[in-house]
Amino acid sequence: MELAQVVQLYHSALDAFGRGDPEPAKNLFSRRDDVTLANPFGPTVRGWQAVARALDHAAAQFREGEPTEVTTVAEYLTANLATIVAVERWRAKVAGRAGPTSFELRVTSTFRREDGAWKLVHRHADPIATPHPEGPLRAMDPA
Repeated sequence: MELAQVVQLYHSALDAFGRGDPEPAKNLFSRRDDVTLANPFGPTVRGWQAVARALDHAAAQFREGEPTEVTTVAEYLTANLATIVAVERWRAKVAGRAGPTSFELRVTSTFRREDGAWKLVHRHADPIATPHPEGPLRAMDPA
């Protein structure tokens, strides 16, 4: 399967994820020890078992959700490695909230060809979508 097809499956898997089902997304991830995930619901994890648990936990935070738009910012492609930087816009009930919330995630996804198939080896998603008013590192400066 070509990378473009895998990316299309990846975007389709977000629909299920937004409804609380992590399985389509999990099917796209590498099972190798160096697979990583960094999402807004916990620390960065490494290794398939930790990634699978983190995906289960993150998907459990969503109900009645869907990505409303995915905008690709940049793509970096080689024969065996691809990184995609994107902005995902979502609408979902998140973490027990009664009503749906609209939110935006900045996302970096890296795919690697493994045994002839493209697999997701890293996903980093966070809700930082606007500049920090004090500058990017100002809030981290010691007092």
